[in-house]
Amino acid sequence: MARRDTGKWVQRAAATGGSRAYRGQRPVKWYTSLVLIAILGVALVWYSRYEKENPSAATQPAVGTQWFDAFAVDICGTVEPNLPANPPVKRGPGLGLTTAGDGVIHIDPKTSAEAGDNATLGRFVQDYPGLVLTSSSIRYPGQRSAGPTVDRTFKNGEVCPKGTKDAGKAGQVEVDLWPTPTSTSPERLADPTGYKLGDEQELTLAFVPAGAKVPRPSGSAVTAMLQDASSAASGSSPTSTPTSSTPTSSGTASSGSSGTGSSGTGSSSAGSSSAGSSGSSGSAASSRSKASSSSS
Repeated sequence: MARRDTGKWVQRAAATGGSRAYRGQRPVKWYTSLVLIAILGVALVWYSRYEKENPSAATQPAVGTQWFDAFAVDICGTVEPNLPANPPVKRGPGLGLTTAGDGVIHIDPKTSAEAGDNATLGRFVQDYPGLVLTSSSIRYPGQRSAGPTVDRTFKNGEVCPKGTKDAGKAGQVEVDLWPTPTSTSPERLADPTGYKLGDEQELTLAFVPAGAKVPRPSGSAVTAMLQDASSAASGSSPTSTPTSSTPTSSGTASSGSSGTGSSGTGSSSAGSSSAGSSGSSGSAASSRSKASSSSS
């Protein structure tokens, strides 16, 4: 009888899940985990749908944005010619921070590596062959025969060479910024390469003695910048065209300027071009506010 009673007890315990003490213990942590997973899943689905319906604004300048800055390079008191247009890139989407040889930095990011906080002055310099700019060194690329400031890296404390306005004086790298075309005084950039480029600003990259006055970009560069900004705001292509201004030796320049009775024509057309630029400056300036509001 004892064995039969024991067998029945074991069967009863197996059918009921064990003793009373065991049956009283519920897997609370297990059920809690299931509830938390369900809540988290619902929250993620809701957040994903919200993000899809309300996308956050990308940090400007975003891919496809068109901004423009006028710039110049001054080394030892010599304002260098406008940098020639960037060489074409055969692979990939192309460069987004370039110049067309008009004294304007075209800020038109093609990839995320050039957009937002990556649209820096350092990125523009990095993508231009031969151009060097750090907080302690600067180099303007070109033909070495064009002058003592071309194709030579200048470092802080180095003396300006003979043939320059600041000959014999120790220079230092300085980048001055005019935040708007109406700014009357520049701001000196503490970190020139890391500076994020803005829209319709003016910058001068310089190597000059301490305390020297740094000139702002030329009027023609500012006019080209405003015309490009106006064109971008209206949805048309920038009006500036690439120009060749690579420094050359004096012999090459003189041979290029000699012609057969065409000097008068060239002079008159230059005057017409100058008049056209001055006339369009007012028009571009009047549309500047529209360009600025559109880009922001």
